Amino acid sequence: MPLVVLCGLPDSGRSRRADELRRALEAEGRPVTVVRDADVLGPCGPAALYEAYSDPTREKALRAALKASVERGLGPRAVVLLDSLNYIKGFRYELYCLARAARTPLCLLYCLKPRPRAPGRQEDCRPQAEAAAGSWRPKPPEEGSKEGPRSQVSRLQGTSSSKALCPEESGGLGVTGPRAAEDSELELARKLGSPDPGSPEPGPDLGFPPELLEALAQRFEAPDSRNRWDRPLFTVLGLEEPLPLAQIWAALFESQVPAPHQATQSQPLSSTNFLHQLDQVTSQVLAALMEAQKTAVPGDLLALPGTTERLLFTRPLSMAELSRLRRQFISYTKMHPTKENLPQLANMFLQYLGQSLH
Repeated sequence: MPLVVLCGLPDSGRSRRADELRRALEAEGRPVTVVRDADVLGPCGPAALYEAYSDPTREKALRAALKASVERGLGPRAVVLLDSLNYIKGFRYELYCLARAARTPLCLLYCLKPRPRAPGRQEDCRPQAEAAAGSWRPKPPEEGSKEGPRSQVSRLQGTSSSKALCPEESGGLGVTGPRAAEDSELELARKLGSPDPGSPEPGPDLGFPPELLEALAQRFEAPDSRNRWDRPLFTVLGLEEPLPLAQIWAALFESQVPAPHQATQSQPLSSTNFLHQLDQVTSQVLAALMEAQKTAVPGDLLALPGTTERLLFTRPLSMAELSRLRRQFISYTKMHPTKENLPQLANMFLQYLGQSLH
């Protein structure tokens, strides 16, 4: 089933986004498996996580364990959410190859931490409040309406209105100031399915030491949608912006499954003596060719023992040139070994020589 790779620094709210997406998927009847750093590190706590990202050797072992857990979780039904930093594009490419080999869709959810706002700057809260409610399916625009399509609230998140009023527009409510802002944030968290501050649900990522956070930020390789292993890419800013649930649903369950290519397919099994026979047959062909060209003249068709093909002789060939072509033929044939090729190895090698020399 599909793989969702979450990417972001420890203080970006990535774990809360993973829990929010997990609840939304489970509400739609999709089983979800969440893979986190703590799952593979065991009960050692945050100290083991700090040590893992402070030591390159331990971090490499952690990535290998995460990849193994994801590979085990990719089954016929469950959706796998990988909640980790995933800040190395090489590791994201390995996950992309893993999903392609399993013939399952993949998408990347990039969590960003919003920059601190300058003091005294005021912004209109209506655009953020209008976009607060996330849903799996977009609602079609109403007839005669001038506004674009508005997202409807998910079936499991209720049918409450998503519109919130700015403090200056809530004159009849009688609640203003910090208390009103706090109540608005709690109501927004309930609409989004996010855990309340006092709920027992998992909170944001564990706090990292400032020096480790700075080091991770310096070596962070941000996702780029131009890279095929980072597509489709969904970016969310902070916890206020809603998840693009409709787009994620389309990427996971309505997109075409990528076909595996040579880099993600297992090599076919070959017989135990295939390489020995290949080496022996090609050596015999080279020896017979060196012997036949001693009495040949340009334009002759050379018939070699054990072959039905003919080789057009145009010029004398050295053993160094023939040995180079033999190594190339062996390297190619080792990548495509089949039992049907065994009786035709000599003819195939002679055809390869004819095409390479002329």
